[in-house]
Amino acid sequence: MSTSVRIAAVQPALRLGAVEDNLARVEDLIRDAVREHSPHLVTLPEAASCPNVYSKQMRSAARPVDGAPMQLYRGLARELDVVIGGGFLARRGGDVYGTYVLAEPDGRTHLHDKDIPTMWEHNYYRGGDDPGRTRIAALDGAPIGVACGWEWARFRTARRMRGEVQLLLGGMCWPSYPVEGWGPLGPWMHREHDLQRQHARELPRQVARLLGAPVAMPSHVGDIAFDTPLVPGLGWSTQMIGETQIVERDGTILARLSYEDGEGHVAADVALAPPEPLDPLADRFWIPPLSGLTQAAWHLMKLHGATKYRAMKLLGRHPWQSWPGGDVPDEIAAVDGVFATTA
Repeated sequence: MSTSVRIAAVQPALRLGAVEDNLARVEDLIRDAVREHSPHLVTLPEAASCPNVYSKQMRSAARPVDGAPMQLYRGLARELDVVIGGGFLARRGGDVYGTYVLAEPDGRTHLHDKDIPTMWEHNYYRGGDDPGRTRIAALDGAPIGVACGWEWARFRTARRMRGEVQLLLGGMCWPSYPVEGWGPLGPWMHREHDLQRQHARELPRQVARLLGAPVAMPSHVGDIAFDTPLVPGLGWSTQMIGETQIVERDGTILARLSYEDGEGHVAADVALAPPEPLDPLADRFWIPPLSGLTQAAWHLMKLHGATKYRAMKLLGRHPWQSWPGGDVPDEIAAVDGVFATTA
């Protein structure tokens, strides 16, 4: 048996540090996508309240787990009678996580914390340990997987989801290498930028074939400038790559928005059915063949960011440490009204 589901995927162009403005823009895009496509589900990328880049402005990007981003997703799900998924940096208990929310119209809410922050993201949050799998009552109880950012790009994620989910959601915040400046290193950076764009184009169909299930991977888009880790004063001017895609289980691209398409949304119908993987799992960490430079940057920025996050937490210098601590369970039952934060 299979169930046909219409998915709308939103590709937003958001501003660094402008959380409230970004949430207002996301709300407009969700409403517009529902009007145009009449979907069962609307999916946004990870970090849909603020792009995940390296900047002092990121210090104020987190929000309480039951704060404005989650309330927006839950409220719109109920009002518009659709499932809505979106991510943000969430203070949960004593730490911040890259949290993704799936909100159902009846109030059921499902949370996933990204397993490993990507590169410089270690400065701002820590990794979670939940499996990223749930069942969505509004989709006839179908088993759904959630992955965020480069969680999509790891074979261990595919191994965790394979045979378990009928659809993979979540999304991507994929800033590329510098496309301006950097003097004699400019041509090298442009080569790496071209590789990143290629990986982003190919990844959704690769994951769909590994899982034997459809995927919807919404992504950030647009030009962005931030700082270079470990090199004060050197700017990192680049692009959010885009490549929002809805892909069928055999790798067929059903809907796509590239960087050149800019902000917008697309929709497609997919069949939710028992998964039938088509490609084998490889015995390596990354699904895309990442360059040596990217892998070296991954390890160096991970060490730098994680060390700084822990040091600032020890010194009480994260702004969110002044808030009252609170958390909610990963699975919130259907309720009437607004849920309360628990200690």
